Amino acid sequence: MDAFAKVQPYLVERPRPLIGAETVQLIVMREILDYTVLRTEETRELNVVHTPLSAKNSSEPVRRVAFLATKQKAAESRELEHLLRTARRAVGLPEQECYLKDNLCMRCPRCGLFGGTSVVPGQEERANIKHRIEYSTAFSLMPFEDIATRLTFNAINDRNLTTGQALGDRHAVLPATLFPSVVTLKSVTQRELILTIKTLLACKSYGAESRIGGDVRNSIWGMVAGWEEVITSLELTLELFDEMENLSPAKVLEIIAQKYVPLAGNPDKVVVLTLEEVDALVTACASTELDRPFIEEAYKDIEKYRSEQLAR
Repeated sequence: MDAFAKVQPYLVERPRPLIGAETVQLIVMREILDYTVLRTEETRELNVVHTPLSAKNSSEPVRRVAFLATKQKAAESRELEHLLRTARRAVGLPEQECYLKDNLCMRCPRCGLFGGTSVVPGQEERANIKHRIEYSTAFSLMPFEDIATRLTFNAINDRNLTTGQALGDRHAVLPATLFPSVVTLKSVTQRELILTIKTLLACKSYGAESRIGGDVRNSIWGMVAGWEEVITSLELTLELFDEMENLSPAKVLEIIAQKYVPLAGNPDKVVVLTLEEVDALVTACASTELDRPFIEEAYKDIEKYRSEQLAR
């Protein structure tokens, strides 16, 4: 059976500037595998937000570490950039210069999926590309007090091998912390779905100071398709906190099907893939070879997109 059959009605034949309602949501469990610094402010403290404790206990506030959407998107956008660059080289295609943040080519699958604004001198007036992959902030499954730590670091004097005074400290998330996350794709092609899943599975480094930490394992726990976004990362986190004793991909799919599909604006257009269907689709994507025909067609899709967009 075709692993893509169930989501095919929610994919498009080729990307177009005017997008439709076709939506595919990937339910991603992000597991921290090394001390990870999730901060954006000069205070060097972790990004923290107050949320309800859980879906069933919404009156009790709790602090959670926020894995900001921008931190997820930046790492995965660059991962796709690296993947495309290496794949082109591997199949004998000339390298195409495209990199964040000041030299987006606006004609590669990364720009076509993540969007882009031309900042090349003389081309500022050119039309931008709207993103068709959407992120939302993910929240730690457990409260801040259970998963945050403060690390002190220092340096050894090579002459006498003493450590002396500490150089500083950093706030980090402990290994084994879970961040339930939802990545939403709007009007994407099958090739773009494949590239997205390959990117999610391959991307490992997140957060500030990722040179000395920040390892993360992304696992696809579920998939839901429809004419709209069915569930958000915060809803997913609050629901799973109530299921700590029964945490599994099967439970995620059960929650979505029983509670969130009935809340949709178009419930008859929503499909929740079974666990077996999710596994088959993820395996099919991961095993798809990025050969020359695949890469060439992926780039041609964006060339046509831009031709259509700039002709308006």
